[in-house]
Amino acid sequence: MDPAALEVPLPDRRVLEVRDAGPPDGTPLVFHHGSPGAAVVDPILLRASAERGIRAIQYSRPGFGGSTRHPGRSVADCAADVAAIADHLGVERFLTTGASGGGPHALACAALLPDRVSAAATIAGVAPYDAEGLDWTAGMGEDNRIEYPLAASDPDAHLEWIRTNAEGLATVRAEDVVAELRSVISAVDEAALSGELGGILAASFRAAFRTGVWGWRDDDLAFVRPWGFEVSRIRVPVTVWQGREDLMVPFEHGVWLLAHVPTARSGLRPEHGHLSLGVAALGEILDDLLATGGASGSPSRA
Repeated sequence: MDPAALEVPLPDRRVLEVRDAGPPDGTPLVFHHGSPGAAVVDPILLRASAERGIRAIQYSRPGFGGSTRHPGRSVADCAADVAAIADHLGVERFLTTGASGGGPHALACAALLPDRVSAAATIAGVAPYDAEGLDWTAGMGEDNRIEYPLAASDPDAHLEWIRTNAEGLATVRAEDVVAELRSVISAVDEAALSGELGGILAASFRAAFRTGVWGWRDDDLAFVRPWGFEVSRIRVPVTVWQGREDLMVPFEHGVWLLAHVPTARSGLRPEHGHLSLGVAALGEILDDLLATGGASGSPSRA
């Protein structure tokens, strides 16, 4: 399973890098990668999807991988991009999930494409930066406690921080991922990276910076600014998956989303971290998506 990347053209002359794998008549699933990251071949996702007859659609957000940058983008802007991808592939309704920085983008599709998204899941995804009652950086590892407040308060200093930290990630190998992420890696996540996941994550980091640091930069700015939609208006079924041993996106982010997304169901897992959750619980996550919104849906246009 090695789906080649294809380019999806957009009306504003941007292009998006997309990977489309699985049976054409399978239940479509749009996957939003973490930050930084890109749509790379992910054998773990592809195997789990194939076992369930899921058509796995991955794409690189603007500025990452082979996708054209979209300066000033908001989280909400991804909905139009995903709709364009679905139109290009002949997909009418689909499931969607996002891991880490992909979580808000999955929620955006649920909020803004309710006629097309059957169900959504956020896996270790952040809550809005202005979330009432949430101490947003509490419990994060050191790098994240620097990164996001800088994005919110001093964009120029944030850009320099991004450039410095991208140097190692742009060439990282599987055996070096833990060292690069040391301050935000819990013990359970370190164990998860000793397997196949380490190579996938390293490949995603390398691909993310193929054309510069702008995807990471624009993601961070989008996270700490208004997202462009209210999670309280989501009416599509959403499952919130979060691990208590998470030093990148603390457990309380998932608790907050559960309390503020009206349709949210709990996928809280105290035993997991940021990365281990999306591997060990992936089958359960996909089964839940199919059960709540998908297998009986209309996967593609006639």
